[in-house]
Amino acid sequence: MIDPSSIQEHMPVVGSDGGHVGTVDHLEDKRIKLTRTDPDAHGKHHYIHIDSIAAVENGEVRLNRTEAEAKDEWATAD
Repeated sequence: MIDPSSIQEHMPVVGSDGGHVGTVDHLEDKRIKLTRTDPDAHGKHHYIHIDSIAAVENGEVRLNRTEAEAKDEWATAD
């Protein structure tokens, strides 16, 4: 289990394949809210549950899913 306090604003979020998923806006409950200004966000905030995080290292959040899997599963904010 990762320490949620190690996740910082503006950290890149990458899939297990190294693909770019998004950029951390902030933590909200047990989810990471991604910035809507990231090119992959298409102007919308998205959420990724912290259970999807494999590690926080080298200044980035690495997921236990590929980029495509993470984007298939992310929730869009209203």
